[in-house]
Amino acid sequence: MSETQWNVEGQGGKGSQAEVPDVLPLLPIRDIVIYPYMMLPLFVGRDMSIRAVEESLSRDRLIFLVAQKNSAEDNPTPDDIYRVGTVASIMRMLKLADGRVKVLVQGLSKGEVENFLRERPFFEVKIRKVVEPALQEVSIEVEALTRNVKEKIEQILNLKNLPPEIVMVTDNISDPGVLADLVASNLRLKIEESQGILEIFDPVARLKKVNELLSRELELSTVQARIQNQAKEEMSKTQRDYFLREQLKQIQQELGEGDERTEEINDLKKQIEKAKMPLEIKRESEKQLKRLEQMHPESSEASLVRTYLDWLVDLPWSKKTKDNLDIQKAKEVLDEDHYNLEKVKERILEYLAVNKLRRKIKGPILCFVGPPGVGKTSLGKSIARALGRNFVRISLGGIRDEAEIRGHRRTYVGALPGRIIQGIKQAGSNNPVFMLDEIDKVGADFRGDPSAALLEVLDPEQNHAFSDHYLNLPFDLSNVLFICTANLLDPVPAALADRMEVIQLSGYTNEEKLEIARKFLNPRQLEDNGIPKGHLEISDDAVLRIISQYTKEAGLRNLEREIASICRKVARRIAEEKKEPVRVTRANLHLFLGTAKFLPEAEQEKHEVGVATGLAWTSAGGEVLYVEASLSKGRGNLTLTGQLGEVMKESAQAAVSYSRSHAKKLGIEEDFYQKLDIHIHVPAGAIPKDGPSAGITMATALISALTKRPVRCDVAMTGEITLRGRVLPVGGLKEKCLAAFRAGIRTIVVPDRNQKDLDEIPKPLRRKLSLVVAKNMSDVLKAALLEKIGKISAGTSIAARKSKGTKGKQRKRGEKPLEKVRRERVVPLRA
Repeated sequence: MSETQWNVEGQGGKGSQAEVPDVLPLLPIRDIVIYPYMMLPLFVGRDMSIRAVEESLSRDRLIFLVAQKNSAEDNPTPDDIYRVGTVASIMRMLKLADGRVKVLVQGLSKGEVENFLRERPFFEVKIRKVVEPALQEVSIEVEALTRNVKEKIEQILNLKNLPPEIVMVTDNISDPGVLADLVASNLRLKIEESQGILEIFDPVARLKKVNELLSRELELSTVQARIQNQAKEEMSKTQRDYFLREQLKQIQQELGEGDERTEEINDLKKQIEKAKMPLEIKRESEKQLKRLEQMHPESSEASLVRTYLDWLVDLPWSKKTKDNLDIQKAKEVLDEDHYNLEKVKERILEYLAVNKLRRKIKGPILCFVGPPGVGKTSLGKSIARALGRNFVRISLGGIRDEAEIRGHRRTYVGALPGRIIQGIKQAGSNNPVFMLDEIDKVGADFRGDPSAALLEVLDPEQNHAFSDHYLNLPFDLSNVLFICTANLLDPVPAALADRMEVIQLSGYTNEEKLEIARKFLNPRQLEDNGIPKGHLEISDDAVLRIISQYTKEAGLRNLEREIASICRKVARRIAEEKKEPVRVTRANLHLFLGTAKFLPEAEQEKHEVGVATGLAWTSAGGEVLYVEASLSKGRGNLTLTGQLGEVMKESAQAAVSYSRSHAKKLGIEEDFYQKLDIHIHVPAGAIPKDGPSAGITMATALISALTKRPVRCDVAMTGEITLRGRVLPVGGLKEKCLAAFRAGIRTIVVPDRNQKDLDEIPKPLRRKLSLVVAKNMSDVLKAALLEKIGKISAGTSIAARKSKGTKGKQRKRGEKPLEKVRRERVVPLRA
C-alpha cells in the first residue's frame, strides 16, 4: 500500500453527497479504515471483492468501503462487517499478473448500512447517507482545539524527524471534522479505535477524541525518542573511545612508547619463551597469541584466550626440583617423622637408589592401604621432605564428576582445568609428590566416573601425555610421584588397583603406640596447648593404660585426643596460677580422663560351653568376635542371627555339616540333628558381619554345645572351614592378632597356610603370644576345648586360677566381682 494522499480541494462542496445513490456494491476491507477525502491504493484479491469492483466500474464507479471486524476472516458475513463506512470513487484500476486487482480509491462521504440486498456473488447494500452538522461559525473553543491538535502534530513530526509537508497540509485545513479524519488516518491506531472515530459524526466531538489520542501518541514518541538518543549516545561514545584509542596508539608509536595492550602481548611473548615449553605446546601458544592480537580487547572471546594463555605459561613444563639423592639423609628424615613403617621407607629409599644410578626413571604409583589414623597422609608429606620435592594433596572423597579430574572443555562458561593440572600448577614443578587422598571414596553418577579418568593419570605407560579437556594439549606426568591412600581396596576398581603398587599399613602394637606417643604425640600436644617444658609428665604406664582402657583403635587419633584432653586440663591449672609440675601416672589417670571406657567383655571371665572367641578384620583394624551356639529340642532346624552375610551363613552350614559327618569321632549322637534345633548367634546384633574367617569359630562353638565341653576363654581363633574339616587361610592376620592382644587374649589359633604372614607381626608382640597352627578342625578343637564339665568347672575363671599362688588380699566368698563396663562396637565387621 502506498503512502496515503488527501484531496481536500472540494471539502467545502459537500453537496456532492446528494449525488450518491442509495444502493451500492460493498467492498469489505482489512486492516484499515477509509476516511472521506482519503486517497490510497487497495489490492483486491477475493472473488467477491473483485466482482464488487467490476460492478462499481460498470455503473458510476462508486463503491461502499467498510472495515472487517476480524481481518483474518476470508469469507465475511454481514455480521463480520461494521455498519458505518465510506462511499468512495474508483479513480483507477489495474489488473495484476497474479489475478489480483489494484484500485486507486478516494473517499467521498460517510454512509451507514441500512440492510444487505445481496450477499452473492458480491455484497450489495442499501445505505443511508450521513450528513455531518455544519458549523455556522468557529468558536474560540474549536479554534483553540484546532491549534492544539496542529501543535501536537508538529511536535510529533519533530520527534520522529518526518518531512514538514504534512504540517503544511494541516495548516490549510480549517474544517475540524476533516482535520480529525486526516490526523486519525496518520496515527497508528487499532482498527477498533479508527472505526470508533469514523462513527463519531459530530466534527467537534471527533476532534476532541483525536486530541486525546494525539496526547498519548506524543508521550509515546517522547519516550521512544529518549531511548533512541540514549542508544545513539552509547554508540557515539563507543566510537569516540575507539577513535581516541587509535589516535593514542598513533601518538605512542610516534613517541616510541607502547600501549597497555601491546605491553600485554609482549609480556605474554616473553613468558612463552621463558616457560621453555615443548615444541607442540609452544606452537599452540603462539597461535592463540596471534588470535588474541587480532581480537578486540573488550570481547568475551579475548578474555577466554587470555585466561587460556595464562594457564599455559604458568604450568611448569620444564621446571623440576632437584632430588635429594643422599639415601642416608633421606632415611634420617623418614625416621624423624614416622616411627616404624619399614616397608614404606624401604620402598622410597629403593626408588631413590635407582634414581641415583639411572637418573631418568618413571615415578612410581604407590597406594597406602590401612585403617584410619596410622599416618598415611602425613607419610606423604614426609616422603616429599625426604626427596626434597614439592608436595600437593587433593582429597578425592565424595568426588562424582569426571570433569574434576580432566577439567571442562573451553566452550563452557567458567571452564577450568581439572584437579590434576591445578595441583601441578600449585606445586610449581613437574615432579612433585602428588597425594590422591581417599581414593576408595570416589563415587560415580550421570556426570561420569572419576575413577575411570584416573586410569590414564595413574598409568606410567600413558601419563607421559596426559590430556586435560581444558588445555587439550599433552602434559608429562611421568616424573610425578603419585601416592594414593585408602582404608579399603575393595571399592577401588580392579583396573585402577592393578596400576598401583599397594603397600599395606597395619595397625600399631601397644609398644609401638607408646613409642610414638613418647616421641611425637606428647611433644606436639604440649606445644599445641602452650604448656611450658617441665610442667607435665605422662608416665609410660599411664600411656599404656590410655591405650588399653581408653582407646580401641588400630591408629593413633583417639590416643592423641586423650593426651590432648590431659594437656587441656593441665593448661587450665597453669592459667589459674597453679604452676606446680603435674605427673600423670597409672594411679591418678582417672582424675584426668574419668573412668575407663573399654574393659574386657563378660565372656572372657570364664570358660563356657557353646561360646567361642573369633577374630575379625574391619577397615578400622582388627576386632574380637564372639560366637554363641545353643541347642533346644526340635526337628533339626538351623537358626542364624546377628545380621550375618551370605558367606558367614554358608560357613555356619558348613560347620553343621562337618559336625554331622564327624559325629561319631567327636563323641556326639549321630542323629542329633533330628532331635535338636541349633541356634547360632554372633553379637552384637545391630552390626552387619560377613566373611569366611569365622568358620572354625562357629564349628568350635557348635561342637562345644553338642559335646558339653567348655571352650577356653583365653583362646581366640580365625580360619575358614571346609566340609572335610580343613582350615583354610584368611587375611588381616596382623590386625587380628593385635585385636586379640588388646583384649587380653594370648593364645591364637591360626591356619597352617598363614605361617608366611607371621613375619608381619612385630617380634615383641610374637614373643607375648602363643600361636597355634592348625591344619584341620581336630587341631583347633585340641587347642580350644577343655574336658567335660564334670572334670573341670565351667565357671572357673582365669582370674581365680591365676590368684591361687599369689599373695595379697583374697576376695571373700559371696562378694560380687566389680561390674565390668561392656564396650559398644559401632564399626561394621568383616569376619
